[in-house]
Amino acid sequence: MRRKAFDAALSSVGAVLTVALIVAGALLMWGAVFTSNQVRSQLAAQRIFFPAANSPALKGPVYKLARPYAGEEVLTGAQAEAYANGKILPDLNRIAGGKTYAQLSAESLAHPNNAALAAKVNIVFRGTTLRGLLLEAYGYGMFGQIAFIASIVSFVPAAAMLILTALGLRHMRRVSPDAVIWMGHSGATAPISNPGQIALGPIGQRSMLR
Repeated sequence: MRRKAFDAALSSVGAVLTVALIVAGALLMWGAVFTSNQVRSQLAAQRIFFPAANSPALKGPVYKLARPYAGEEVLTGAQAEAYANGKILPDLNRIAGGKTYAQLSAESLAHPNNAALAAKVNIVFRGTTLRGLLLEAYGYGMFGQIAFIASIVSFVPAAAMLILTALGLRHMRRVSPDAVIWMGHSGATAPISNPGQIALGPIGQRSMLR
């Protein structure tokens, strides 16, 4: 096989892989940016803020997840998760005594005349709904982060492949048109330019070429 044809084939494969990796990285980056912008815009519309650092609403070890974001507006997936599990969940546990909305709702149905229990069920329902929406935003935010990392993972080998492809094309231009790549197989010997050279025969015995 001629060396120029071999280099051309490898360069073509490298070019195709480079384009594929760049396209994949660009799509993943677009997905990451789109997801991040959507999460931010949807959270910003809700105008949710963490309590101030000195607020009694953040006192106690149960609020340790929310405390690093004290006073900030909820705009990112990480903040949404911290508010859901670091602020809303402890509040719900305190109000409901550790019971879930389903448990309180069952108790309220069993005691329909208990107004205080009905009010508690209503509060827990709203808090549970908000917490679920915030955790959904957190999930979308995580998908965006994963897409961003995946885009970087695609761009790095794309850059390496681009360099290798360029080097292959450069070598193809410089190599002699008559250069060949010897592919060894049983019963074949490599072409020898020096008639006095010692070569290995097909069965591994040395023979002197006359």
